[in-house]
Amino acid sequence: MPLTAPRDGTPQPVAHPGDLDEVVARFAAGTGPVALDAERASGYRYSQRAYLVQLRREGAGTALIDPLPLPDLSALDAAIADAEWVLHAASQDLACLAEVGLRPRRLFDTELAARLAGFERVGLAALTEQLLGYTLEKHHSAADWSTRPLPESWLTYAALDVEMLVDLRDALDEELVRQGKSEWAAEEFASLVRGGARAPRVRAEPWRRTSGIHRVRGARAQARVRSLWYARDQIAARRDAAPGRVLPDSAIVAAAELDPKDEKTLLTLPGFGGRSVRRLARTWLAALDDARQLPEDALPASPVVEGPPPPHRWAERDPVAAGRLARCREVVVRVAGEHRLPPENLITPDSIRRLAWQPPDEVSEETVAETLRSLGAREWQLRLLVAALTEALPAPTPPTG
Repeated sequence: MPLTAPRDGTPQPVAHPGDLDEVVARFAAGTGPVALDAERASGYRYSQRAYLVQLRREGAGTALIDPLPLPDLSALDAAIADAEWVLHAASQDLACLAEVGLRPRRLFDTELAARLAGFERVGLAALTEQLLGYTLEKHHSAADWSTRPLPESWLTYAALDVEMLVDLRDALDEELVRQGKSEWAAEEFASLVRGGARAPRVRAEPWRRTSGIHRVRGARAQARVRSLWYARDQIAARRDAAPGRVLPDSAIVAAAELDPKDEKTLLTLPGFGGRSVRRLARTWLAALDDARQLPEDALPASPVVEGPPPPHRWAERDPVAAGRLARCREVVVRVAGEHRLPPENLITPDSIRRLAWQPPDEVSEETVAETLRSLGAREWQLRLLVAALTEALPAPTPPTG
């Protein structure tokens, strides 16, 4: 059945302190879990801030809040602090919710619950249709939510995202209980709550993630990528525009490869044809010149690889470790299949790589558990995996005779 409108109608976004006080009072008086969602403007804006916050609670109805004029929602946070918060794909929204003062103490993530329960399709629309019999339209998910005023159809879409979320939570909770996975989910949700309270990790040398950089050969050319990347980043931050809208990665790579010296040559390269990009031609040429003037000892060094090398290089660099990794992966795939779990939700691939690359000096269930625990593994994961991984780490003893 298509779900095209909220049962109580589409509310208008709350944008004034007095109206927010009324929402706070309503939600404080409501009962049961609180469904939450946030809309960002990824692909349009530099920041990952929330441009709309949606909530729904029994007895309180649905509220849409505009965090641009209301950037501090700590009063609302206090009003619902004791409630369980229900989000779909919570890890995508926790950071931007924290920016406006909303931090869950208890959480139920419907996407993660669906993964643990073995559902193949875990999107909100797919789960709502499969478990509740309602179809949701998702055609505004990639919209520019920084737009003001927000179109009525977008507001309806946003309100519908929390309309059935608590019902979906209940259906998934029943399935987790039936499969004996409730404790697993509780540990996962608690980990999300703890992670949401931490500051996002700042990536070292973010320019190295430029798409297509693998084609750029030599330290001097890499310096051109770096210089253009930071020039673009400053402009994007100042404009609050997505960096790719200021200058595409493909243009950075093309300029780094060719190293144009004048505006005419620069503007013939792919990605430099747009009017806004052309207006910044002197900026791009200055960035390239800066890289050209760098002394040799200031050029980018080979990146320091944190942790194990890429798995495809293991057989060459350490065949014994490659064997350990293969055996450990077989364990993870087998155990995940036995429990109807995606392998990546049973244990992170990075944890298995690190364990296989540098196992404990003395391999035992205790040391393997401690290693995985230090890498963030939860207790339910250890109970399922430790014994089999402990057995898999040592090389098999060749048969005698």
